[in-house]
Amino acid sequence: MTKQKEWFAEWFDTSYYHILYKDRNDAEAQLFMRNLVNFLDLKSDSSILDLACGRGRHSVYLNNLGFNVDGVDLSKNSIAFATQFEKENLTFSVHDMRVPFVNDYDAIFNLFTSFGYFNDDATNINVLTNIKNGLNKDGIAVIDFMNIETVTKNLTAKETVIKNDISFHITRKVAHGKIIKDIRFTTDNKDFHFTEKVQCLTLDTIKNYILNAGLKLNHTFGDYTLNKFDVTSSKRLILVLSK
Repeated sequence: MTKQKEWFAEWFDTSYYHILYKDRNDAEAQLFMRNLVNFLDLKSDSSILDLACGRGRHSVYLNNLGFNVDGVDLSKNSIAFATQFEKENLTFSVHDMRVPFVNDYDAIFNLFTSFGYFNDDATNINVLTNIKNGLNKDGIAVIDFMNIETVTKNLTAKETVIKNDISFHITRKVAHGKIIKDIRFTTDNKDFHFTEKVQCLTLDTIKNYILNAGLKLNHTFGDYTLNKFDVTSSKRLILVLSK
């Protein structure tokens, strides 16, 4: 029997995932990166691991700011796309965040809700342990997650999004401790169905993970301009960690 792929390994590796999310706000992402590296006071030749880098938009921008960047992602197709941007001090490779990293870094960034995909606490703690072990002595890690309180409160239950003449029919619900996004569409006379499942992780839950992984929580922010985190109103939950 063929083992079924995990949802993120299947969905993120398709071209349709990138079509649906093609209009991501690059200006906002670059603003976040500038704010973050300024706040962290990273030296221009610092080494950064962009963990779950996708097609490399953050990696490329960070490299343009002067940093040495390795981008890694589980999706082979995303990495194949990103390799066109490779140059000195910018590399891309396929890597599962559940597996320890080969190199050590001054900073490890896990951005755009690329955490909480798994089914159990132990795996989340293992990922954070890998991050800790992948940091240099004075290294800093950043987890950019959603604020589960505001996301669940403002969840859009049903919508249709049209991209590249494809109508993506999307439903969302909270079930079994996860936000579940169901995505259905038809193209080239074929019906497709994919699902996204992200754990409903509160700040307190993640704090417990951080403690168990042997990391320290230094700062929490609530948006990409690095305003203070407010559990009732912030859109994001951005965590700055160290050993």
